[in-house]
Amino acid sequence: MASKKGREKRRTDRPAGIREMAETLGVSIGTVDRALHDRPGISPATRRMVLGLAEKLGYRPNVAARLLSSRRRRRVAVLFPREIASFWDLVRDGVFDIARSLQPNGVEVVYRPHPSLVEGEVEALEEALREDFQGILLAPGQPRRVEPLIREAGRRGIAVICVNTDAPGSDRMCTVSVDAAACGGLADELMGRFLGGQGKVVVVTGFSSTVDHAEKQQGFIRALRDGFPSIELAAVVEAHDDETEAYLKCVDTFASVADLAGVYVTTANSPPVMRALAARKRANLTTTITSDLFPALVPLIQTGHIAATIDQRPWIQGQIAYRTMYSHLIEGVRPPPFVRLAPHVVMRSNLSLSLARMAAGDELATPAPGAPVGA
Repeated sequence: MASKKGREKRRTDRPAGIREMAETLGVSIGTVDRALHDRPGISPATRRMVLGLAEKLGYRPNVAARLLSSRRRRRVAVLFPREIASFWDLVRDGVFDIARSLQPNGVEVVYRPHPSLVEGEVEALEEALREDFQGILLAPGQPRRVEPLIREAGRRGIAVICVNTDAPGSDRMCTVSVDAAACGGLADELMGRFLGGQGKVVVVTGFSSTVDHAEKQQGFIRALRDGFPSIELAAVVEAHDDETEAYLKCVDTFASVADLAGVYVTTANSPPVMRALAARKRANLTTTITSDLFPALVPLIQTGHIAATIDQRPWIQGQIAYRTMYSHLIEGVRPPPFVRLAPHVVMRSNLSLSLARMAAGDELATPAPGAPVGA
């Protein structure tokens, strides 16, 4: 058996690794890794500090080992809803934008869409578990139904990352999403100021079972109670992200609410809500706050029919989700339980700027897992 002195000598002779540098500097292993491999997500000062220590210790990344590891074939299933396309197509595009740039490193991405947040998601996840996948990206619309399947994935060593919404209490590795409660609170603050703290409002949401939708609604109602107690919540319309259902329910609801002053739509299913307002001749009389930014909303923001929209940045959600999965599978980086994005408010005054930023691809600058996003 080797003596204690011999073991200590070997540790002294061996070049310092990432773990040792992280312990010396009091930072995370991920921070050291990002600095050494010139990845975003850390400050210039931290990068200089890490690189300075690496130079002092003579550390050289084991490039050969990383390349050898990256050649092992890995497969990632992407299980997103088809509806609402204006949102989920952008999330999907964000995934593939990053996946294409990392494709030579041996990760195959398999896109398996299902009809909606709740329709077909269980079957899609069951099918993925029957195949050889090492990672799964999904948007759990009915978390209680998919929790057992996510736990099964965890038992089999399959990494699961939830995107845009969560499955709390499951064994999912990480959730990448906008801060939904902040979206609701932000919509309420805007609504309260637009209405001068008075009036009746209606919330139109998607599925009560979906964490993202429920947290936005709760955030809005909580902020309404605390900040604008004189504004009355006249109704909550659960439209299940279905255009026809949303239109018909909203036409009836808007007719039943006398002196309707405001509408908050928590999902991208806002076009039928706007048609219902027009049908009831309320489009010019109601302050409407929507979610997300897509072509159908642009003329409505320009004309003032939509006072503001809360952009959830779906493209960058997809990018971060895939980059997080890639870092885990290829580089062994364990992400934090949550990566939360700050929502962006888009109004007529900054609409052109927001559209230009999206067209230029500025959202492609993907932060590392765990880094503050969109402050």
